[in-house]
Amino acid sequence: MILTVTPNPSLDRTYEIPSLGRGGVLRATGDRVDPGGKGVNVSRAVAAAGIRTTAVLPLGGAPGALLAELLGAQGVDVTAVSIAGQTRSNISLAEPDGTLTKINAPGPELAPEESALLLETVRTHDGSPAWIACCGSLPRGLRPEWYAELVTRAHEAGARIALDTSGPALLAALPNRPDVIKPNVHELATAVGRPLATLGDVVDAARELRALGAGAVLASLGADGQLLISAEGDRYGTAPAAEIRSNVGAGDASLAGFLIAGGAGPEALASALAHGAAAVRLPGSAMPTPADLRPDAVRVTRDLPLDLPLTEPAAVRSV
Repeated sequence: MILTVTPNPSLDRTYEIPSLGRGGVLRATGDRVDPGGKGVNVSRAVAAAGIRTTAVLPLGGAPGALLAELLGAQGVDVTAVSIAGQTRSNISLAEPDGTLTKINAPGPELAPEESALLLETVRTHDGSPAWIACCGSLPRGLRPEWYAELVTRAHEAGARIALDTSGPALLAALPNRPDVIKPNVHELATAVGRPLATLGDVVDAARELRALGAGAVLASLGADGQLLISAEGDRYGTAPAAEIRSNVGAGDASLAGFLIAGGAGPEALASALAHGAAAVRLPGSAMPTPADLRPDAVRVTRDLPLDLPLTEPAAVRSV
């Protein structure tokens, strides 16, 4: 069983539009509403693979109730922590060439007692999860050290931790030794404080984060594939996706694939690549099923092309 924790979940409404123009009336060619939030998406992808998963979520108001209902319909068990604020709603505008414009609401502010209850709910969960995936940004009211405390409590409960966050929250959690972290290349550049232009730059940055406490680093490089830096050996892989409909949730599907396959080694990296490539071929933030995967298109190697230039060099971003 895989448990996910999403401190700032959302309802995600996606509109497919011919093109984006400011100041005009845009007529959508399609729309959908999905449960949102990085950990939520991980649970959805795990459930789509037929594996039991529970999503621990702070939920409030009508949007929170609808989010729980949608997750239940997708086979995800929900453990809700009731909050006074309303769960946020986000909007994505998807163009035919794969360009995505997102509007993410800030979300509710969690009171100290709500924050404490969320931590305690994870610690006392009785499902004996093999992995706990802690994912996404922290809502207002939670300090950057919140994830660090969650990592400690989860380890005390005997679970392995996958952490997918960025900025101060990521750096604060590293000394508590999460088992795997999953930054994208831009988050990795911000974490080490310098631009990353080649695969070799990414390797060096990932090794720095391992030295700071991460057990393994699964780095998403967008069109350039994924990199796994771990004690078991370094691997690089690609999985071309010619037709791109939406990249919303692709990184989350990738993390789900990694954990489904055991969370370590080349087989897990190959599963991550297959799930991520399948997700970008689907509309909105739809998660892939096993039928959507194309494992024959995945390539994983231990020979790292360190001089490979990144398609989109990663700059340091303010957070």
